[in-house]
Amino acid sequence: MGGMNSRVWMGCGAVAWTLGLAGCGDSTGTTDASAGATQGSTGASVGSATDSPATGSSDGPTTTPTSGNSESNGMTTTDGPTTAGPTSTTVDPSATGTSDPTATGTSAGTTSGVLPDTTSTSVGPDSSSGASSSSSSTGEAPPCEPGDGMGMGMVEKSYIWIASQNTSDVSKVDTKTMTELARYRTGPSGNESPSRTAVSADGRFVVVNNRQTGRSTMIAANAEDCPDKNGNGMLDSSQNKNNLLAFGADECVRWSITLPFLGAWDDGPRGVTWTAGHWDYDQCKYVEPKVWIGYMSNAGGETVHLIRVDGETGVIEQTIPVPGWNGSGFAPYGAALDPAFRPWFSSLRGEFVRVNTDQNPITITRYTPPGNVQSYGFTVDKDGNPWFGGNCGPVTVFDTKTQQYVNVPGLNGCWRGVAADEKYVWVANNSPCGFAQIDRATRTLIKNWNTNPCSTAIGFSIDAEKFVWLVDQGGWAWKFDPENVGGMMKVDVLGQHYVYSDMTGGQLNSVLPQ
Repeated sequence: MGGMNSRVWMGCGAVAWTLGLAGCGDSTGTTDASAGATQGSTGASVGSATDSPATGSSDGPTTTPTSGNSESNGMTTTDGPTTAGPTSTTVDPSATGTSDPTATGTSAGTTSGVLPDTTSTSVGPDSSSGASSSSSSTGEAPPCEPGDGMGMGMVEKSYIWIASQNTSDVSKVDTKTMTELARYRTGPSGNESPSRTAVSADGRFVVVNNRQTGRSTMIAANAEDCPDKNGNGMLDSSQNKNNLLAFGADECVRWSITLPFLGAWDDGPRGVTWTAGHWDYDQCKYVEPKVWIGYMSNAGGETVHLIRVDGETGVIEQTIPVPGWNGSGFAPYGAALDPAFRPWFSSLRGEFVRVNTDQNPITITRYTPPGNVQSYGFTVDKDGNPWFGGNCGPVTVFDTKTQQYVNVPGLNGCWRGVAADEKYVWVANNSPCGFAQIDRATRTLIKNWNTNPCSTAIGFSIDAEKFVWLVDQGGWAWKFDPENVGGMMKVDVLGQHYVYSDMTGGQLNSVLPQ
């Protein structure tokens, strides 16, 4: 692990070094690595999770300390359905409940400094797990339950946050008016290479991950959440797409932390997801949301750190090490939340993990899919099933009930971002340029669509009104009604966009009680 010149991978049938990327993938220019396995077979093939435990062999889950040896990093291909055997790992208590002492935090308008120690005596479940963990202080019947009047339609303001990797900023676009309202710098260097963005369930906040510098930055969407840091009695913040303030001067940038990553752009934070928080009966809403972020740690070896961050303050509350990470040399590539409020992290053509925040102590479950199952784009649908956009391979869903991998027939390609709504799964394609519409229930292709123009279709997201958004790397995005795809509308957004994540909060809202 380490330098950018040291890694070789396979992608789209070609071999490339890190500084000579080819084919479909991620780089500092247009694509992350085109790494991976050879193209999988077409048709609906079904395999099983075949993780091998850290020691010995077993078809069932095993529990071992995270400080011990990790399981095999290889991907095993199976010929047919078998009983899955994911590896379950208990988090070392000494590694939980503590902020990463080497992470630095900055607030806009202040200087960088070491985050305060947030050592906790508890190593219990994530407080954001579960639908309701606070009862009414009045002793009377709770005034409301999660899902009573809740849902995406209750969001008064809806934004999509589109990062630009070449200009190191992120655009806030009103999804209803299709107007770019503001633009924010994501770090001070001008070479941040922002990529994944994740929006909170109420749409108030976004976290942007910067691959090149290891920085994660949180921005408030609404003026009432932007503190007057300089005390001048007015809001100093971007007012339109051309009003880009210096980093540290925009008061809507609430916090920014630099993580102790291994140093190369492929090690920096990518996968990120919010949790809803816990349900407060008195306020009739979720409160104290958390953010989960994955990055390649500088702790040595192929060790990933999955961290839980206080969404309001940026303080790192918990660090979970994942040694022996199998991800083609990259940090966790994507992230999403399931209906049990458990974060999932995917890799670039390798394993994926579930953080069991509903257990005490927290454990992680590691899955190594068959070799033809690749992951570039990643999401989890409302039934808790992860979907993978196979870059130079099939589109695949992991059925958590049967523990089987199901490839959607007829969809070998160069797939990128994935989003799932009530009825459909949407997957961006680079070969040919366009996207696929998939029936979520039957896991079959409905239609391959084209856009005009189409440069490099990148990321999908579902907005508060359940319109679908497709972001193109060429400098624009498309919005359409899922029942009227042909009526898609285009909005121009400056920059080279490289986004695979929950840019609107739609994935998070899809798994909340409705």
